[in-house]
Amino acid sequence: MKTEDDTVLFDIEGRTGVVTLNRPKALNALTHPMVLRIDEALTGWAQDPAVQQVLIRGAGERGLCAGGDIRAIHDDARAGNTASADFWRDEYRLNARIARYPKPYIALMDGIVMGGGVGVSAHGRVRVVTERSRVAMPETGIGFVPDVGGTWLLGRAPGRLGTHLALTGSAVGAADALLCGLADHFVPAGRLPELTAGLAAAPVHEVLARYAATPPPGDLADRRAWIDHCYAADTVEEIVDRLLGQGEPAAKEAAETILAKSPTALKVTLAALRRAAALGSLEPVLAQEFRVSCNALASPDLVEGIRAQVVDKDRRPRWSPPALADVADADVERFFAPLGAGDLTFG
Repeated sequence: MKTEDDTVLFDIEGRTGVVTLNRPKALNALTHPMVLRIDEALTGWAQDPAVQQVLIRGAGERGLCAGGDIRAIHDDARAGNTASADFWRDEYRLNARIARYPKPYIALMDGIVMGGGVGVSAHGRVRVVTERSRVAMPETGIGFVPDVGGTWLLGRAPGRLGTHLALTGSAVGAADALLCGLADHFVPAGRLPELTAGLAAAPVHEVLARYAATPPPGDLADRRAWIDHCYAADTVEEIVDRLLGQGEPAAKEAAETILAKSPTALKVTLAALRRAAALGSLEPVLAQEFRVSCNALASPDLVEGIRAQVVDKDRRPRWSPPALADVADADVERFFAPLGAGDLTFG
């Protein structure tokens, strides 16, 4: 069994500081100690003239990071404790540090990159996807709301693509991640070892020039017309109605996917995305997400969603309330209530 000390590894290879998330059996899911150690390393490397760029990658071949430890969040929410809020506070501050990092921060978004994995990668300056990449913010499926700056990232995607990804929780491949602004470059997975080796000796822009390629085609570009029309609606109910009325199989599938998610989480997600667009920068969005996340701990849907997807794995969540029409505006507004002295701030 791995100790806290080897769940994330740090090396300096030539000019590059290398962070390796090292829980391959858990898809490199983040724990609180991992977040703290990454933040400490980035703080030190920012001041170290020998480290001219930073690389983050995941151990194994299944993915960079599948997110946070949601079973631990389930247990914490059931017990009414504060461990999840403490974790999120430090995690979101790490996301902000990555976004404003003074040196090139390079993320190898190979394989599964979801939730918290997006937070430690997609805010970086150089984001590399491969043909194996599956990038997603799937929170609505567990009664939660996109966090780690996800509402900021998705809110800035072209047209309404981000709203589509946020509500459905769908995973996208390399081409669609590039289209949505979640990644910058495509490199075939088989060439990542060469790219990583090259970074020891040269700046990232020089190395990428040797290995970047054109990704296989995605799906979203051809769906922009109906996505932009349907997701421009004012409410989740109207979005679903428009999707069902399109006569497009993919639109109908999106509607059915949305209707399987937590009704409350869907409405809060739509509100969070639209409020994020008005906040203007990442840090106030992270502060908003922190309020939403902490208030979600008291929502029955978070515990129920994780139970159904991860604990019991029956895939039959019993949402409360069970229908979109039953979620009142006041129910949504509660998620945005200030936490007072507990609100997230940045130094």
